[in-house]
Amino acid sequence: MKKFFTKIFTAIFALSIFIVPMQNAEAVASTTRIKDIAKVQGVRSNQLLGYGLVVGLNGTGDSDDTIQMIRSTISLLKEFGITVAESDIDIDNTAAVIVTATLPPFVREGDTIDVTISSMGDASSIQGGTLLQTPLRAADGEVYAVAQGAVSTGGFAAGGGGGGGNNRATRNFPTVGMCPNGAIVERTVEDDDIGSDGRISLSLMQSDFTTATRVASAINARFGAIARPANPGRIDIRIPNYYRGNVVAFIAGVEELMVTPDNVAKVVMNERTGTIVMGGDVSVDECAITQGGLTIRVRRDENAFMPAPYSYGSSLTTESTEIEVEEEMGNTVILPATASISDIVGALNAVGATPRDTISILQAMKAAGAIHAEIQII
Repeated sequence: MKKFFTKIFTAIFALSIFIVPMQNAEAVASTTRIKDIAKVQGVRSNQLLGYGLVVGLNGTGDSDDTIQMIRSTISLLKEFGITVAESDIDIDNTAAVIVTATLPPFVREGDTIDVTISSMGDASSIQGGTLLQTPLRAADGEVYAVAQGAVSTGGFAAGGGGGGGNNRATRNFPTVGMCPNGAIVERTVEDDDIGSDGRISLSLMQSDFTTATRVASAINARFGAIARPANPGRIDIRIPNYYRGNVVAFIAGVEELMVTPDNVAKVVMNERTGTIVMGGDVSVDECAITQGGLTIRVRRDENAFMPAPYSYGSSLTTESTEIEVEEEMGNTVILPATASISDIVGALNAVGATPRDTISILQAMKAAGAIHAEIQII
């Protein structure tokens, strides 16, 4: 009797990289508004959080095992003068939820904001339910908004009945819903005194020395010598005297100015998914990349030897192992010093490199100094 077990090991071999230093051409960057790369310090949003109940569900709420759901329902009924025991409550039509919202800047009392409702128990769906009045608090513990209203979900869960098997269909996430304009603002955070001392500051979304200098230069070219970069992430601005009574118009004029932001050349790679995102300003020196394939096959044979007839011997089993090694001819691609990011991708595709192979090759290029970019692995 003979059995064969075959194991195949495949390894991609990223070979030699040869470098010839040369000057790289500057990548062309696009201009954008200051509004899109910076914001005024002090203008910010605040996160709100609350715990509430969603009622009116069609048997898709929390089960009796959700103890916080039962106690919350009893506490709610007590506020209306109704006393019940835990054993008398059937909460299939009710779900305990966490309500979250973002309080935008400059909203006033009476304004409405959107809220997100997420089930925290074992409810299968909160579709079609109604959120009961829920106070929303900030990190300081104060109530800034109150939410209530119909819950809208972008999915559904359907199925049930007998027959066994997979008889249930779910689309998107029916345990998370939205309540558009479902919260009324009860308290504001920011005041209206921005620039009251004659100064404002801009915060860059991506800190960079060059970008901060260009933003300050653009402002000074338009309004005079009123701006200076305090650090790579902040530009301090002195409001001109003729704008002291109209700070909003001054900020609007600053935000509309066009600048050319500067960014660090970066390559972001996700080894789990094989995703690679590279900026257009990534450049390489002249180099040669060789990719070869190495395949190892291990074959194991089992041989059985039976004893002679009428003997007192026993059967004997032996194993023999055979190893085969195959190496494919490597493919070599030479990239000139003027290579752009599209040249890198095209060259690696030409040699049949997969996204994971490309990640290994780019890491080797970075280690050898052939690629001028920051490598970030997420």
